[in-house]
Amino acid sequence: MTQSMSAVVVGADRLGNIPELLKGHNISITHHISGRDPSHQKKTLQLPSGTELVILLTDFLGHNVMKTFRNAAQRGGIRVVACRRSVCSMQQALTQCGLCPNANSCARTQH
Repeated sequence: MTQSMSAVVVGADRLGNIPELLKGHNISITHHISGRDPSHQKKTLQLPSGTELVILLTDFLGHNVMKTFRNAAQRGGIRVVACRRSVCSMQQALTQCGLCPNANSCARTQH
């Protein structure tokens, strides 16, 4: 079995069924950050070591927080996925970014 990709999820207080969906795609959430803390708007924010993916839940984040995390990911060469906090939106974003190994079967299982 392959090693899972480590992800930082930014936004929302609760993730609902998203961790289960990500687990099915071999993505493990190493950190969940609500994005509410004013320090999350710092221009020099550092992502946790070993982060391979940043997931931004756009319906729960301000523009400055999103920009800060996007810039931190860009500095580290880390992939970013942005979507709303719903299983359907997350599935669609994973498929569009090529993180769903078999896009056709993934799309069928989510309808």
